[in-house]
Amino acid sequence: MSNKLIMERVNNIIGSKSIIERYNCMQKECVASNSYIKGTKYLLSALNQKMGIPVLAFTLLMILGGCSDKENKSDAYGNFETDEVIVSAENGGKLTGVFVDEGSSVAEGMLLATGDTIATELKKRQLEAQKEATASKRSGFKAQMAVYQEQKKTAKTNFDRFSRMYAEGASTRKQVDDLEGQLMVIDRQMETVKTQFTSLDKEIEVVNTQLAQLNDLQNRSAVKSPISGIVLERYHRAGEMVNPGAALFKLGDLSYLTLRVYVSGAQLSHVNLNQKVKVLIDQDAKSNQTLEGIVTWISPEAEFTPKIIQTKEERVKQVYAVKVKVRNDGRLKIGMPGEIKFQ
Repeated sequence: MSNKLIMERVNNIIGSKSIIERYNCMQKECVASNSYIKGTKYLLSALNQKMGIPVLAFTLLMILGGCSDKENKSDAYGNFETDEVIVSAENGGKLTGVFVDEGSSVAEGMLLATGDTIATELKKRQLEAQKEATASKRSGFKAQMAVYQEQKKTAKTNFDRFSRMYAEGASTRKQVDDLEGQLMVIDRQMETVKTQFTSLDKEIEVVNTQLAQLNDLQNRSAVKSPISGIVLERYHRAGEMVNPGAALFKLGDLSYLTLRVYVSGAQLSHVNLNQKVKVLIDQDAKSNQTLEGIVTWISPEAEFTPKIIQTKEERVKQVYAVKVKVRNDGRLKIGMPGEIKFQ
């Protein structure tokens, strides 16, 4: 910026009626030229000659503060969240045990709670007794089949012998026919026993299926964690009655959190999947901490700015949601505000 242009802007600032007007004017002049800071020394000298040091110091600080705010402004804002998992009861009944509390760390497959299984256990015992009785019947028919097989063997031997004797004229036709009839009766008896075997096998198969269902029902009474993470909320205590499908716990993996931010259409071209970005969180009232994040999702559709944005002017704008995955070293909390800068 030339010295002549700086002097013109200095005259504009000095011509303002109040300090606030001068401040606003100086902010506009500051934003108007990126090379303003380069002319700071010359501007300082010019203002010092015309306004005096106290006013100059106050106004210059406001200028530098305004320019700094513009230069340090983040590209997008949002809040941290995590993918929450609701763990529900698969069976209804009384909770006999709840083994974790809010804030507890859990591993995948860890037992969280147990439900009442007395009714299921009694039904299992009944079916197991029924299965034993059916198996006992089957053993009886098996023994009977062995008897029939021996009878058939003997009858077949006699039939063959008398058939030869009849051919030689040493026996009568009636004797041969009687033995042949005896063989036919034994065959029918053996067929009946085989039918009983099939029926009993089917009965045992049905009982086994029912036992498998009860075992599955019993296993589902043990509520286990589907993920490794933290118990965010617990909805029931031991001894309470719950219905099937009732929510018992809310879990979340806090090793990584997602910062959901919103960018304008103009910014969208600067955002890409797997892009690394700077993530800023509050360190104290005046400074920030910087973390690194990766863009994992970009909304394909525009939406109105969420209601969490305070000003009405911002809420009516169309924006795109972006998710940034950030490794959590313990400093990040769900709902915490965050900012990003595109690198």
